[in-house]
Amino acid sequence: MKRTAMAFLLVAGLFSCKDKNVPDVSRIKVELSVLRFEQDFFAIDTNQVMGSLNQLGEKYPLFLGDYLFNIMELPGISDTSTQELNLLKKFINDYRPVKDSADKVFRNFRAIEKDVKKGLQFVKYYFPAYKTPPQLITYIGPMEGYSDVITRDALAVGLQLHMGSNYSLYRSSLGQSVFPDYISRRFTPDYIVVNCMKNIINDIAPEKGGSKPLVELMVESGKRLYVLDKILPFVEDTLKTGYTAAQLKGCYENEGMIWNFFLTNNLLYNIEPVNIKSYMEEAPNTPELGDRSPGAIGIFVGWQIVKKYMSKHAELSLNELLNTDAKKIFEESKYRPG
Repeated sequence: MKRTAMAFLLVAGLFSCKDKNVPDVSRIKVELSVLRFEQDFFAIDTNQVMGSLNQLGEKYPLFLGDYLFNIMELPGISDTSTQELNLLKKFINDYRPVKDSADKVFRNFRAIEKDVKKGLQFVKYYFPAYKTPPQLITYIGPMEGYSDVITRDALAVGLQLHMGSNYSLYRSSLGQSVFPDYISRRFTPDYIVVNCMKNIINDIAPEKGGSKPLVELMVESGKRLYVLDKILPFVEDTLKTGYTAAQLKGCYENEGMIWNFFLTNNLLYNIEPVNIKSYMEEAPNTPELGDRSPGAIGIFVGWQIVKKYMSKHAELSLNELLNTDAKKIFEESKYRPG
């Protein structure tokens, strides 16, 4: 397959195209309580683990099971589960320094709580039938495991992957082998609200499997980013896309060249994973477009296609957009950047 190299002309600075018609959601009622599970979990008596877990279960009747079985990936635990109980004790001992660091980074959680609650108000505005999670539960789990998830009754936030990009564990050789710089630079508190809202969007409209051509994958991702932009209008585009300021600015400045690359190389309708994954998956860059380009650049392209489509279909609700066929969106958008 023919591929052409392209240099990105990137300029430092932040480009953010904001919608000035942001609705007033201040009067929308949203219930959200914050529970600091990691505080209670690391306070358990390791000489009486089962008794402590039973007490913890009274405060976290649903989340404790999710934490033990899904996040910690432990089987059923009982008084006779010696191996599992020892694993819990070891985890508490090994991760005590992480918890202590989290206590300092997240000494005051009110600003994050306020931003998440504000995001939920926009969710209720655009998706009034959706039942928003009534709780935000923070926890500390294995570094290589889950981070931010949506559970049966809560938004759950794994603080171990929000400690700040310069956190010592991320910078260690072991940390870098699991989470290289292009990933760990996003392990900051700023990404908590973004990840929470992404999980809600996925809960509203679960992603569908199956093989699709690249352009439809782009549009599907673009739909979700468009919705995220609407429910987080107060958050910078760099956080919503995960791109650096220079990468995002470069994407806008080279939008026509990027599109021409996909056209020239006949990539839009390609369905072979090996040929299209570099445009949709996490990576330090998109090699075919230069080492300063962002990875997953297809998400940016899909976002622009959806914006073009919605500029012609302003009457569509966000729920209708999420349920609109990706092929239809692409064809009717007439997306042709200069």
